[in-house]
Amino acid sequence: MELKWLLYVTLLALGILAVQAHDMDEDNDADDVVDIEDDLDDGIEEVEESKSETSSPPPAPKVTYRPPVPTGEVYFAESFDKGTLDGWILSRAKKDDTDDEIAKYDGKWEVQDMKETKLPGDKGLVMVTRAKHHAISAKLSKPFVFDTKPLIIQYEVNFQNGIECGGAYVKLLSKTPELNLDQFHDKTPYTIMFGPDKCGEDYKLHFIFRHKNPKTGKYEEKHAKRPDADLKTYFTDKKTHLYTLVLNPDNTFEILVDQTVVNSGNLLNDMSPPVNPPREIEDPNDQKPEDWDERPKIPDPDAVKPDDWDEDAPAKIADENAVKPEGWLDDEPEYVADPDAEKPEDWDEDMDGEWEAPQIANPKCETAPGCGTWQRPMIDNPNYKGKWKPPMIDNVNYQGIWKPRKIPNPDFFEDLEPFKMTPFSAVGLELWSMTSDIFFDNFIICTERAVADDWASDGWGLKKAADGAAEPGVVGQMMAAAEERPWLWVVYILTVALPVFLVILFCCSGKKQPSAAEYKKTDAPQPDVVDDEKEEEKDKGEKEDEEEEEDANEEKLGSDADLGSASQEEEEEEEEEDRKPASEEEETVNRSPRNRKPRKD
Repeated sequence: MELKWLLYVTLLALGILAVQAHDMDEDNDADDVVDIEDDLDDGIEEVEESKSETSSPPPAPKVTYRPPVPTGEVYFAESFDKGTLDGWILSRAKKDDTDDEIAKYDGKWEVQDMKETKLPGDKGLVMVTRAKHHAISAKLSKPFVFDTKPLIIQYEVNFQNGIECGGAYVKLLSKTPELNLDQFHDKTPYTIMFGPDKCGEDYKLHFIFRHKNPKTGKYEEKHAKRPDADLKTYFTDKKTHLYTLVLNPDNTFEILVDQTVVNSGNLLNDMSPPVNPPREIEDPNDQKPEDWDERPKIPDPDAVKPDDWDEDAPAKIADENAVKPEGWLDDEPEYVADPDAEKPEDWDEDMDGEWEAPQIANPKCETAPGCGTWQRPMIDNPNYKGKWKPPMIDNVNYQGIWKPRKIPNPDFFEDLEPFKMTPFSAVGLELWSMTSDIFFDNFIICTERAVADDWASDGWGLKKAADGAAEPGVVGQMMAAAEERPWLWVVYILTVALPVFLVILFCCSGKKQPSAAEYKKTDAPQPDVVDDEKEEEKDKGEKEDEEEEEDANEEKLGSDADLGSASQEEEEEEEEEDRKPASEEEETVNRSPRNRKPRKD
């Protein structure tokens, strides 16, 4: 018990000290505010010196930034580390079917450092303005032709201010004679659109490609299935994320975020609408016959309404067994005119009609069971059956749900190589967003996965490493939180001390029964352990009985042995008597066991 109370007191003292420390910090903060108001400059210098001397965190490991360099053949690579928009073309187009005030692509683009960058010198393309149309594009080093090599497109996005409604996707602009990057707009033909997009609570990661119908020559957008992964974090955590699309010649595709696959599939099976149309379609000219019966059940034509079926019986009837409560005020109305009401002074009877006082509940009815004409309450009519209808039976003429017949699809085609898309020769960003300062960086288009991975390691990988180095460890975060909120020390102490206390309590708190002497000294009531004592005494008595029996057996064996030895001695002595002279016979007889007194065992 002394150990328990000692631990309790220790924990209580620690908690009180932590709370007092919290209060002292608040008092010191208040004193500091007064001192700063008296002498602002000196206070600031003292606070800065004290912070630099006592609470300055250890310097984070420094990550040095170097512009990434492609390690293989690429069709396009841009890190923006030159600090200019060289090679990029701003659109001067206008959107069709839009008011002139908002039709222009006049949104601003700039090359800037990220707002909270951990890598000095790492620049990116920033969509500066909000609620405007933005369009910018750049040529590839050479057009990309879909043949036997994969397509890999990769870039980084950081929603520095979060995102309300808008996109950060890229378009791979199709190679056409009409392509004019100066007039890049929403209707400019593209081959692939890829990247994040969000509006409201709908978080998307687009992968769309335009497929050319080999029969009609028209293009149709094919959308990849929605990923199963939760994408919300990528839009809300204000971190830089790496988006990668890999298209393979065998028509498979992978979509990765931060080098983790979030969606994958096949161009033939996982696009909507499907690349290839169905072989058969419903005949648009087929019509359902007039005698086609689609009714699985029909009323029984042989059923007859029973004679006792009364369709006119009401559903409710008056309860004949009901009795008017005593004290019912039949002559008193439920509502009466308010005697305290007065006609408004501006009441015009010619315009408003005759004035009547408003109705209020009759005060006489408050103490009575009811007022007005008493009526019997209504109850369900046991004889009510409603309108009779014949029962339903299976329709013997049922033919099923009619469907038009199938005919060969005149527009059917089969494209088993949708990977072979329209070549593209430029990359562009054509966006509208209600949030500003969307950060883009490190675009690359290539055919080798290793090249894209090296590019990601030298760009996005450094950002990730710098962010990790700048973030304090778990212990550092806990210490910083406790400095801001001193009451957390109580939580930390209890978290550490409580398990130790429980272990000690479990190991050292064995039951200790007080001795009888202690009870005699204090005259305290003894615990009810009579049954246990009786059992112990019983066991003890049984053990003593067993020991006594063993001792008796041993004594019996000992006495038998003594008697045997005595008889043997007598025989030996008799033989000796015969040999000894007569003078010694008397001495021998005196020593014989027969003349000895018996021994008491």
